[in-house]
Formats: sequence, C-alpha cells, structure tokens
Amino acid sequence: MSNNSNLSEIEMGRQTSRNCNPENENESEDPKNKTKQNTVIDAVWGEIDLNDGSSPNYRNLGWIKASVLEVKTQIGLGVLGLPAALNVLGFVPGILCILAIAIIITWSDYVVGTFKMNHPEVYTVSDVGYIMFGPWGREILGFAYLLEVVATGGASFLSISVAFNAITDHATCSVVWAIIGAVVVGLLSSIQTLGKISWLGWVGLVSILSAVITLMIGLGTSGKPSLAPAGNDWQIETKAITSPSFVEAINAVCIIIFAYAGTPNFFNIVGEMKNPKDFTKSVLVGQTAITTIYLVVAAVVYHYAGQYIASPALGSAGVVLKKVCYGLALPGLAVGGTLFMHVAAKYIFVRVLRNSRHLAKNTPTHYIAWYGSVVLVCTVGFIIAEAIPFFNDLLSLIGALLATVICIQMESFMWMWDNIRSPSRGTTSWNLLMAMNILFFILGWFLMIAGTYGSVVTINDNFKSGDVGSAFSCADNSS
Repeated sequence: MSNNSNLSEIEMGRQTSRNCNPENENESEDPKNKTKQNTVIDAVWGEIDLNDGSSPNYRNLGWIKASVLEVKTQIGLGVLGLPAALNVLGFVPGILCILAIAIIITWSDYVVGTFKMNHPEVYTVSDVGYIMFGPWGREILGFAYLLEVVATGGASFLSISVAFNAITDHATCSVVWAIIGAVVVGLLSSIQTLGKISWLGWVGLVSILSAVITLMIGLGTSGKPSLAPAGNDWQIETKAITSPSFVEAINAVCIIIFAYAGTPNFFNIVGEMKNPKDFTKSVLVGQTAITTIYLVVAAVVYHYAGQYIASPALGSAGVVLKKVCYGLALPGLAVGGTLFMHVAAKYIFVRVLRNSRHLAKNTPTHYIAWYGSVVLVCTVGFIIAEAIPFFNDLLSLIGALLATVICIQMESFMWMWDNIRSPSRGTTSWNLLMAMNILFFILGWFLMIAGTYGSVVTINDNFKSGDVGSAFSCADNSS
C-alpha cells in the first residue's frame, strides 16, 4: 500500500519543501499543509525548482489550457481536408465516419490519461513501447511517433507555402515560402515548455476558426465557388450517398483520421499538467469542441461548394476571399506546425538527456540539445513536405500509415495491457470493453494497410499524370 501511495505522489508531482533532505524524501505530505512549496519531484523530469529560475517549469499546464492545446493540435490542417472527404463519401457516410472516428479517438485519448496515471514515468510513445515490449518496442513505436509528428508538422510548411502563394499571387518560388514557414515554426517551437507555448494555442484557434467562418460566409453569400467553370453553365451537386472507388473512399477516411491525429501529443500534455487527474476533463471538453467544429465546417462548406471544393478548403470561395481566408489562417497554420514540431523536438531532447542533471537545468548542454532537436525536426519535416507536395495525398498517407498505429492500435493495446489482469475481469463491463478494444485494434490494422495502399496508388497516379508539381517544385501550389 505504501508503494502505491508513493507512485501516486510522484505522478502528481509530489511537492516538498526546498530544504527537504533524503531521509524524509519519501514521507507523505498533508494535502492541507499551507507551507509554501517550491520544488516538484516528477517521475520524468526529476527535481524541478519553481523559484530560482535554474530550471524550466515542466509542470505548469492547467486543464483549460490543456483543452486548447488538444483542440489546436488537431484543428489546424485536418479541418481543411474534411469538406473534400465529404465530397468523396457523400453527406451521410461522411458525417457518420467523422462521428465514428471521433468516438474511437476520444477513447484513445482517455486511455492515454489512464495509462499515464498507472505509469507515471511515461512521457512519450516510446516510453509506452518500452513498458509493453521492451527496448525494441521503445525504438519501433518511438520512430513511428516521431515520424508521424514530424510529417504532420512538415505538412504545415506545405500549407503555409500554399497560403503565401494565394496571398501574393505566387510572388516567388513555393520552396522559398516553405522555407520561411519552417523558420517561423522553428523559432516558435523553440519555446521550451507547453505551459509557455499554450497562449499560442489560443492565437491559432482564433486564427483557424475566423478563416473557416469567413469561408463559410463567403460561400453562402457569393453563390459561386472559385473552381466552378466560367459562365453560367454549372450547378453545385451535393449527394447524400456517393459511389467512390475503394481507393477514393479509403483515402477520404484516412483524411478524417488525420484530422483527429493529435493523440500522440496528448502524452506530452498530460505529462506537463499541474494535475494529471484533470486530463480526462480536458479531453472531453476538447473532443466535444473539435467534433462540433468539424461537423459544422465540413457540412456547410460541402453544401455550398459541392463538387467544386478546393483542397485545402480555404481556396474554395473566390480569388479575393481566398486571399482573406489564407491571411486569417496563416497564424493558425504556423501554430499547428509549432505544436507538432515542439513535441517532436521534446521527444528527442528527453531521450538524449533523460536521467541527467541537464534535462531540467539551464546548462549549456541543455540548450545545445534543445535547439539542436528543434533544428533537426524542422529540417526533416521540410524535406517530407517538399517530397510529397500535394495536400490531400500527404494528409491521407500520414493518416493511414502513421496515425492509425499511434492513435488507434496502440491505445487499444495499452488498455488491454493494463486491464488483462484487472480484478473486474470476467464482469460484463470488462468483457464489453475488451471486445471493443479488440475491435478497434483490428480495425486500425485494416485502415493502416488499406489506407496506405490507397495513398500510394493515388500519389503514384498523380506523379504519372503530371496533374501536380514535382518534388521541390517552384510551381504555384495554390491554384
């Protein structure tokens, strides 16, 4: 019983007085104690001094700020591909897919919190892999996680280049705009803690929401999408149910999965919360908000643009509104990339310095490791974005190959790992939850295999047809 108590205290960032000594380090503290406490002992970060400035405060994130970060890690790029997914699937299947994936991912997010409570030493996906599968699991899952968040952050560079091209009428090479995006995101990503970076979540959220609201109003009042042919010989078609090919349908589903692919970042969020027990509350608020936004934006934009929907969707409402929408969205696109590149750099940073005094102290080694990690992930993300320079296909590939494993299969297995020997084993609720997680696990593998196949086929066809620019192309990617 004593050991369980100590683990709980470590997990919650057991606070002790700065002058405590090794003899009483494991003594329980009275939660009603009013004495000023300024040292946090954390299972990941070790001892963090909150007052003397010698260490960043990695445990200063409240649940409201956590909710905002959870929403912003998802809403940036994903929402811009959802109307096109509805165009492929149709209204009814598209809405049902959004709701189904929302339920699955919300469960996965919840499991992240419970797993962290049971294993306070966890900070990233690689830690989960080590607990369940040993060193090999740590490296394999860690690599998949790192590739997913870096690729997603890199996709923001692509969207930033699209935005600049739209605003400036392709004033310079698209690669130059992507480089500018990478530099801006890199500078913002170098802010060391999620607590300090959380205000950017508000900026990004307002930015993206204002852009999509302007888009919806513009489409509703202009009456003609930008991709509609000249003249009057055109008509918007919106269908309740469509008949897509298997490749088209699975790619659309994977775009929706990508829209919810913020789950791996939630390990970092719960790991830097003041009170990890509030994580479930933040997830419920965040996922309710994000799903509501997704449903409204996808349905309204598809209703008014129909088959003439652009991707990213911000280019759907005419030349002038296209500039306005991308101008409003630019901060949000940069913030979305910032959050993903920050957690990617934090993963490398923690792996390199874990169990050393440099991890939570402002030493030269600390700064070299941190800024070096930021430069590395931004460089790799830029290369990925320029190698696959078309928006929908990049989102679909990330959603299929990486997001399924990190956001569905892994969390299902995490729940089974923690509950296979549960005292409630054999009860009706346990049996139902076990069956549900097995179903999610199998479904995730199907979506991964089928979705990757569909994405590769589509990317190959696009390169062959010449309908899209080549890798590292200077061509206008906003038209």
